Amino acid sequence: MVRNDLRNIAIIAHVDHGKTTLVDQMLKQGGVYRENQATEDRVMDSNALERERGITILAKNTAVHYQDVKINIIDTPGHADFSGEVERILKMVNGVILLVDAAEGPMPQTRFVLQKALELNHRVIVVVNKIDKPDARIEEVEEEVLELLLDLDATDEQLDSPMLFCSGRAGTASLTPYEAGVDLKPLFDTILNYIPAPEGDETGELQLLVSSIDYNEYVGRMGIGRIERGVIKQNQEALICNYHTHAVPIRTRIVSLQQFDGLGRRTVETAMPGDIVCFSGAESITIGDTITSVLAPEPLPFVKISEPTIEMTFSVNDSPFAGREGKFVTSRQLRERLYRELLKDVSLRVEDGETTDCFKVAGRGEMHLSILMETMRREGYELSLSTPRVLFREIDGMKCEPFETVIIDVPDVYMGAVMERLGARKGTLVQMGARGTRMELEYHIPSRCLFGYRSEFLTATRGEGIMNTIFEGYHPYRGDMPSRQTGSLVASEQGETTSYGLFNSQERGQLFVGVQTEVYEGMIVGENPKMGDIEINPCKTKQLTAIRSKGADEKLILTPAKHMTLEEAIEFIAEDELIEVTPKNIRLRKIILDTPTRKKAQAKKKNQ
Repeated sequence: MVRNDLRNIAIIAHVDHGKTTLVDQMLKQGGVYRENQATEDRVMDSNALERERGITILAKNTAVHYQDVKINIIDTPGHADFSGEVERILKMVNGVILLVDAAEGPMPQTRFVLQKALELNHRVIVVVNKIDKPDARIEEVEEEVLELLLDLDATDEQLDSPMLFCSGRAGTASLTPYEAGVDLKPLFDTILNYIPAPEGDETGELQLLVSSIDYNEYVGRMGIGRIERGVIKQNQEALICNYHTHAVPIRTRIVSLQQFDGLGRRTVETAMPGDIVCFSGAESITIGDTITSVLAPEPLPFVKISEPTIEMTFSVNDSPFAGREGKFVTSRQLRERLYRELLKDVSLRVEDGETTDCFKVAGRGEMHLSILMETMRREGYELSLSTPRVLFREIDGMKCEPFETVIIDVPDVYMGAVMERLGARKGTLVQMGARGTRMELEYHIPSRCLFGYRSEFLTATRGEGIMNTIFEGYHPYRGDMPSRQTGSLVASEQGETTSYGLFNSQERGQLFVGVQTEVYEGMIVGENPKMGDIEINPCKTKQLTAIRSKGADEKLILTPAKHMTLEEAIEFIAEDELIEVTPKNIRLRKIILDTPTRKKAQAKKKNQ
């Protein structure tokens, strides 16, 4: 059975190449909105964090109708840390739209997602987006995409992939770069003509591979996946099987059945092979499971997700201010929340730590873990976080570590400063090229050597540099890396900061706290530009005396405090420090808060 009335596609690209904006226009021109309906930009980025950061974090399903054909569209994340989302949803589609920026060309994540699509033998439609940018290099980008396809050993058919030229913001597409498009009709026509219609045996026994998990407070866990074989019906008896674990099949019932339509879901009684459906009733369902008929439990293999490379310790907040601001503060609540995240994030790993109060959480990168922390923080959780650690492996008897490919686009005047710092961080220059007044550098560098570099890079390039990274592979260990070159300013007592105390402390370095901020002993309140920690008292008050001196009441001018974001805090902290995360504040602190005890521990470590 060939479903000529259906197409399943995913939109894949590097971060910020315009996937979600293009989907906006496809929805508008696909008749999802009624005429004159008020719409918002990037409607698929429904998560508050996604809208704030301007990136897609979770893959989303939608559907449009064109010439009596339903086109299921999956909008995927572009950031390398969320590539696990892309890997698993590629099992749901028959083809992909590869979006490439007309100025930037193929970037690290473009290569990664395209490679995964080619491995599954998906058909590819190449879309050169943002052709209306003033610095667009359309012909060069065309050649770069063809070179990329050759590098990835694409088949002859994949090398002949159609190429379109779009402006996602304007909602236009054309078959040649020399004539301006009017609408997205050429793109829709290409999808219908080039992407194969799904096929499946309608009379066979049910097979549905679960590629995504949703949650609804009324019906509980919901599975999302594509029907490979057979027909699924509401209230049908079924089995949950897993190809990789070989666990005993679990009997379940399909309580509700829905299909994606526009921005919502439509309840249906039955669904056919090729349909992407959302169903409830199977409470124990996880990503990678197969829903099968009771008569023939034949599970389907699931794509192997790449392993995490970075680990952090999440532990219960035990600072003097613990329990003041959060709703969930116990180890039981923290454990339950972390293990619940595993059910929908296939690239995350969680293990119990050495004590009952801490848990080892491993992910794809700093952003992957920081999004989880920020989400938990907004839900009302309090926790402490350690410094990130890379996960080493032993390969052929050698200690190996994860390496990243770093592509840097920087004005040529700042190139020397960037190369000097990356060289000191054990980076190896692979290639470099000029683009007008800007230089493009490609480096291979150990993942651990990039910790703390992003903010340093933005400072060195005056905010004009662009840095993209993607996991490259495991290579032999490059040796010890010098630790942070700056120290911390540590509060010596608990209290509320004063103008007088901060004024006398600010000459020691950059402060992280302002006036009338509560601090405690051992809390990090600033950065010392030199190595080593300095104890300061930002709560110091001015002694009131009867003796007046010249300038006794002079005005105190304070330097504005630097308020750390979660990513900046992760990059900043040293091995003997923690981040205290609460719904209202992000604080930095020493692991040992008591000053004399901490100094003894530091002296002991130095003598060893």
